[in-house]
Amino acid sequence: MATYKKGILGPFSGKVGTVVGANWRGKDILRSLPKKGNSNPSETQLQQRQRFLTASGFLTPMNGVLRKYFGQRNGDQSRLNQAMSYHLKEAVVFNDPDFGIDYSKVLISRGDLTGLQNPTVAAIGGNQLKFNWEDNSGQGDAKTDDTLLVVVYAPTAGLYFTQLETATRVEQVVVVTLPDFFQGLEVYSWLGVTSADHKTAATSSPMAAVTVAA
Repeated sequence: MATYKKGILGPFSGKVGTVVGANWRGKDILRSLPKKGNSNPSETQLQQRQRFLTASGFLTPMNGVLRKYFGQRNGDQSRLNQAMSYHLKEAVVFNDPDFGIDYSKVLISRGDLTGLQNPTVAAIGGNQLKFNWEDNSGQGDAKTDDTLLVVVYAPTAGLYFTQLETATRVEQVVVVTLPDFFQGLEVYSWLGVTSADHKTAATSSPMAAVTVAA
């Protein structure tokens, strides 16, 4: 890669012959065209691609939550990048012949805020899920007005449901009503908790699978 200040026609972008002109961080640069590969990807490369596609396909519908509550921005690594890195390492599993997701390892939020204590979930009919937990306000940095967020996922249908600010930590219970198209489906869910100002978050808790009842 080379930088240049003046060309025959001044700075340019795009391909000219065997070089590409572009502007990178305020500098005009020239770089050679990449060589075309003439070999087929190896089995390992194909598996890595599939692993990435599995994680990306699962996480993308939750990006709105992840970009707010997953970790802290660290240099050039965004919260979404941190979420992808974590799930590639911890949650993507190989179930021959395909890759899948270990839902018990999934996180919808990650941080240093004190998490929920003994959360549970039950399907109570009417397309509703009832979440309970113990009030641990005052434990560490846990406060009564910390707010809960819920993500529900139905694997067989690829359906997601997200509800933010569902309840406060001190309330110890919240009932979430799912759309009718979740009826009869087995769902996984995750509970997260954030400070009232949304500046800090706790590492979320995975819930047991339940079947949504009419």
